[in-house]
Amino acid sequence: MLRFLVRAIGLVALAGAFAVAVMDGARSIANNALLVTPLGVSLARLSPAKFEQLPALAAKIHPKLWDPVLIHALYVPTCVALAIVGIMLVTIASSTRGSRR
Repeated sequence: MLRFLVRAIGLVALAGAFAVAVMDGARSIANNALLVTPLGVSLARLSPAKFEQLPALAAKIHPKLWDPVLIHALYVPTCVALAIVGIMLVTIASSTRGSRR
């Protein structure tokens, strides 16, 4: 059951990565320039109140987590971040199946 849930979330993340890549591609074609949506912009659009609380939360976990780590991670294109998460989850779900046999 858990393996199915992890695999389903991974496939949804991969589908989201494809959808964001298509939207970025359409916007790039319309503007005649390469435009990608950074992860920070997507998170800010998804939940602005929670996004504003992110630096304080990161400072509670570790003082240097926000500045060198998360600031650079928020510039990663959304489609790349979702694809990485999706591939990792699908790989985790399939690797547990092999050890069961």
